[in-house]
Amino acid sequence: MTISCDLINGKTCSIFPEWFGTGVTMSLASYLKKHTEALVKDVGIEAACVITGKSKATLGRYYSESEEHDDRFMPVDVVALLEAEAKFPHVTAALADLQGVTLSYDQDRRNAASGGVNNDVVMLSQRFAMLMSEYHTAISDGVISINEAKRLLRETLALQQVLLDMKLSLEQESTGS
Repeated sequence: MTISCDLINGKTCSIFPEWFGTGVTMSLASYLKKHTEALVKDVGIEAACVITGKSKATLGRYYSESEEHDDRFMPVDVVALLEAEAKFPHVTAALADLQGVTLSYDQDRRNAASGGVNNDVVMLSQRFAMLMSEYHTAISDGVISINEAKRLLRETLALQQVLLDMKLSLEQESTGS
């Protein structure tokens, strides 16, 4: 899956083949810094400063790609503070992605009761239709842009959540719980 390795702080680093089909390669450091920037912007720079007690300059260094800040990354405790306030766990999702782990994140539905398999099948077909609609819109000009790829990814993750709910419902029914 990787093309080559670079050294960052004396550690090996993977180079990702392509980023959303754009032909752009991205190092591990760059990948994490992009997600760190997304996290700060999700919360808002001013709010991030208040939440973390860090200055704008310090937060900016965590996602700066200039050579002088190559070895600076946001500490885990700062990530945790910001992700508690963010709409999405950007850095955690990036780290999970790097390890090949799929996260199941759905803040609005924690501990929600399942509607059963029939409800899951209906939700599955609706989500698949939404994914196909997004795909049709994205590919209409022959090129899928980064924003279109992000929308497709969101729909794919929503579809994955429905499949997970369906799996859990089927497991529950098969055990008679």
